[in-house]
Amino acid sequence: MEIEKKYRLTAERRDTIAASLKEIGADFAGEDFEENTIYRGGVLGDGAIVRIRRTQDRSVLTFKRRLRNEADVKQQIEYETGISDADATAQMLLELDLRPRLVYEKRRKIWRFRDVEVVLDELPFGLFMEIEGSIEGIREAEMVLGLEDLKTEHETYPQLTARLGKRTGEATEARFK
Repeated sequence: MEIEKKYRLTAERRDTIAASLKEIGADFAGEDFEENTIYRGGVLGDGAIVRIRRTQDRSVLTFKRRLRNEADVKQQIEYETGISDADATAQMLLELDLRPRLVYEKRRKIWRFRDVEVVLDELPFGLFMEIEGSIEGIREAEMVLGLEDLKTEHETYPQLTARLGKRTGEATEARFK
């Protein structure tokens, strides 16, 4: 079960949060560049996706299905596994009638604080922060970091990509230039 909360940020607020994370002693776990390809079709039901995430060091296959709720904290079923050959896995998904529908790139910086992970993301359409952990851990991190004034971003990166990306063939993409 993945539990996370997402916020849209300005560049100034992102920098303030990064400085606050250092001040409170959060552990900087690194940064990465990702290419995320979302597949749909075949036997996937409503609200479910399969994703291949490629980074500089590894590739991961993920299945997600969002659980509907009215809370500002997103909850979803998530299964994830490392894959050794992303191109072969993509070909298998095509054979299963799953098609790439969304592609988005992301620059991510990762911190660990107590029992949560805090990430600062840059996508072609904006700056975001996600806090992942228990509901209590997320609330605690919000208080320690002084985030009570930030509004929750309810759209997922795939939803934002679908709305703000550029159509290229059968897929919609959000890539850095």
